[in-house]
Amino acid sequence: MDQLSSLREAILIGDGGAAARAAGEALAAGVSPVDVIAEGISPAMGEVGQLFEEGEYFVPELLIAARATKEVFAILRPLLAETGARPAGRVLLATVEGDLHDIGKNLVGMMLEGAGFEVVDLGVDIPASRFVSAVEAERPQIVGLSALLTTTMPAMKTTLEALDAAGLRSQVKVMVGGAPVTQRYADSIGADGYGDTATAAVELARSLIGRQDAEASQG
Repeated sequence: MDQLSSLREAILIGDGGAAARAAGEALAAGVSPVDVIAEGISPAMGEVGQLFEEGEYFVPELLIAARATKEVFAILRPLLAETGARPAGRVLLATVEGDLHDIGKNLVGMMLEGAGFEVVDLGVDIPASRFVSAVEAERPQIVGLSALLTTTMPAMKTTLEALDAAGLRSQVKVMVGGAPVTQRYADSIGADGYGDTATAAVELARSLIGRQDAEASQG
């Protein structure tokens, strides 16, 4: 459909106004809000992520593309609520205690939203106790921990231990990321997954939701 093609193109160039208009036209033409996401936003953000990994796009391009999707979601969210459509999953994101960096976390959050996830962003410098209370209140399926400093990486382990002590660890999948974080470190602290880019984090989140659903059906 022409409107969805226009939506994808507007997101690729980061034109939020054009993206919102194209989404509105698609809805007026009878495209469902879910299909606007699945056939418009998600493919566009997937291409943005691919261009970033290929070195064609850089952080500014990712940010403006992701911000364009936010303008579309402002239109879609109330419509999705009316139809009772479920998001791909709920993800709780934050940068761990002692760390004030948020660009990577924000990119992951925007890419997740573009993929149809509901994102609860706690912000930066979040202590383990706050993660515990947020998991209790928000009931996410996934918790995402970000750290950009080697000195704050231990706070990831502390957070996992706090979730375990509160009896919440089995209820959520935990993914970690950030410049100094590695798969080896993720494994060493008992995280469920590690993403080295925003695109990888989206694929990981999808995988973790699938794993969680499979475990629930077996349980």
